[in-house]
Amino acid sequence: MSGHQYYEFRALDRPLEAADVKALRALSTRARITNTSFTNSYQWGDFKGDPAELMERWFDLHLYLASWGTRCLMIRLPRRLISKDQVDAFLKDDDIARAWTYGDHLILSIAIDADDLDDEWDDGSGGLPDLAPLRIALLEGDLRVLYLVWLMAVEADRVAPDETEPLPGLGPLTATLEAFADFFYIDRDLIAAATEHSAPRVGTSVADAAPVIAAMTDEEKTWFLRRMFEGDAVVTSELRKLVRVRLPAAPRAPARTVDDLRARADELRQAREQAEAAKALAEQQRREQEEQRVRRDRLAEIERRGEQVWVEIEAEIQWRNVKSYDRAMVLLADLKAIAQERGTIDAFMRRIADLRRRHEQKYTFIERIDRL
Repeated sequence: MSGHQYYEFRALDRPLEAADVKALRALSTRARITNTSFTNSYQWGDFKGDPAELMERWFDLHLYLASWGTRCLMIRLPRRLISKDQVDAFLKDDDIARAWTYGDHLILSIAIDADDLDDEWDDGSGGLPDLAPLRIALLEGDLRVLYLVWLMAVEADRVAPDETEPLPGLGPLTATLEAFADFFYIDRDLIAAATEHSAPRVGTSVADAAPVIAAMTDEEKTWFLRRMFEGDAVVTSELRKLVRVRLPAAPRAPARTVDDLRARADELRQAREQAEAAKALAEQQRREQEEQRVRRDRLAEIERRGEQVWVEIEAEIQWRNVKSYDRAMVLLADLKAIAQERGTIDAFMRRIADLRRRHEQKYTFIERIDRL
């Protein structure tokens, strides 16, 4: 298959062992493989492995891009921290996102085929680190990325108009969520509408967490400490999730329907487009004023040099080449503008006639001066 493709996998919770690396090497002789990653790109040909199987066996994150518009993100999560039912509540279109379980893990796959986009090819390198914090957020109980997945289905008309949003809101938007929205080209005005309401317990400070931690039983504290000592990769996220769950619930705004969000997105889009148009007009006016200032300064300098300008024009004409003729015509155009402003256009045209007569054998120059 021709076209650019980029594959990247990351192992976060458990490094790859020698046998794992050997098995991966059998899938690709040219991939970059470490004990925590597998990266490869193709311009001709295709990857022999199945990304879903690689996620099931070894990896926690996967990023895929193709030059024809396909892009995919997969996230593997421990089932003890997030259930398939929780995730399925946000998923409305299998063509956009699906989740399945394998052993002790849940795997979420999000994909689009953006074949109508004309952006320059992005080789994908460097994209996964921007999205990796989404996994931590999910482990800690922050499900806003799933809200964005739901918005993708809304944008694709896969959600009923009267269905309510799956969370009380999306805000505040983090840099990681913005990176996800950019990666999947989610409508920015729809996102802006969703972020006008905040999600529950987005951030938890140490001060907020202190009373919850203090109220934990000795058995719970011992369990967490033992897991920390064992080097459990997700114990911190699990503790943060426990704190989030046990904090008092914050007041929630009334849930909005799909129609509500679309109507608000239309309002925001109109306001944004008006603001952008006003900004573009102001910038155009600024550029025009700057061009006028530069032109005035240039004409003042030309006028100050007086007869010397005509000497320079004659010198340029004598070179008898295109660039010299161009420079001569620029000076003549400036002199004509000055003559029009000063009311001396008749005198200027007499000098042009004389110039034309003396150089009538220079046909290329004559063609240019006739267009002045």
